[in-house]
Amino acid sequence: MILSAQQALVIIAAVCIGTILTRALPFILFPDQNATPPYIVYLGKVLPFAAIGLLVIYCLRNVSLLSAPYGLPEAIAVLFVIALHLWKNNSLLSIGGGTVLYMLLVQTVFN
Repeated sequence: MILSAQQALVIIAAVCIGTILTRALPFILFPDQNATPPYIVYLGKVLPFAAIGLLVIYCLRNVSLLSAPYGLPEAIAVLFVIALHLWKNNSLLSIGGGTVLYMLLVQTVFN
């Protein structure tokens, strides 16, 4: 589907307005002089862990333990990510290293 110039400009404007609103909304809702509500503080503490848990479940949702390779590349990569993160405590290194190892395993060892 090809967009007209007017449609493209409307989409760009909508994206710009949405981005500005999502960036400014926390400062509008929670100004510095007011204390942050306790439920927002709670969400700030628990949501990062919930998001990581959701991503792990999403990544492992189609792993079959009943057929070859029985989830071995995924298990090896997950254990590697955990070990690398405990060793270096660097999220980007852990995620990148696990991704590289998983790709190597599925493309060379378990193909």
